[in-house]
Amino acid sequence: MKTKQKKIIFSLTLLLLPLVCSPTVNAMHIMEGYLAPKYCIAWGVLCVPFLIAGFLSIKKTLAEHRKALMILAMAGAYAFVLSSLKIPSVTGSSSHPTGTGLGAVLFGPFAMSVIGIIVLLFQAILLAHGGLTTLGANTFSMAIAGPLLSYGIFKLCEKLKVNKLVAVFLATALGDLFTYVITSIQLGIAHPSEVGGIGASIGKFIGIFAITQIPLAIIEGIVSVVVMIGLESYAKSELTDLGYFKGGAIHVK
Repeated sequence: MKTKQKKIIFSLTLLLLPLVCSPTVNAMHIMEGYLAPKYCIAWGVLCVPFLIAGFLSIKKTLAEHRKALMILAMAGAYAFVLSSLKIPSVTGSSSHPTGTGLGAVLFGPFAMSVIGIIVLLFQAILLAHGGLTTLGANTFSMAIAGPLLSYGIFKLCEKLKVNKLVAVFLATALGDLFTYVITSIQLGIAHPSEVGGIGASIGKFIGIFAITQIPLAIIEGIVSVVVMIGLESYAKSELTDLGYFKGGAIHVK
């Protein structure tokens, strides 16, 4: 990647860094102590095959396209910055973008499982955002389930000949929302309501986070499109290698 391209990617990341400096609140990543040990272990075990597949996927991609390393690093930084942003929600909780959908569009969903767990680990240690015991649950929701849906939506849009940038918006926004649906399911299973059980609890959590997460998902979709426009302009050869332009790019006029 040329020096000019590196500067553009660095600038995009730098512009997002102030978003990290938000007040500490109870963040959704699931925090330490919110899940019983049996659930922590179960979600962690469930993540293992996806992480193995992700490692192999990254290894193959970088072996074939070494220049894609810079974009992979950017995808990791993008996810770290966006998912570190904590917007107060109701009942003392908070919502935040995930940033993993864009990486799923570029590198596939399995690669983002590895990137995502690294991001979550650093956030838990450095920012007290999430937790080490809940790392498996947070990885499954943000770095596995969300990227899988994002990738599926993008590929579906590709088959339907949908505008590339519209596809990026839909993939990243819906992947963000799906992450919170999975998080709500995780919390609902761990903390069933006295009246209505698990189903009522899941509905409660979804309702709590929908208030702030829907607009955040829209914002994430828009920001992802802006980043992708920059990449299309300054890293076209790398995107071509990754298969982003497969079938021909369709730009917004």
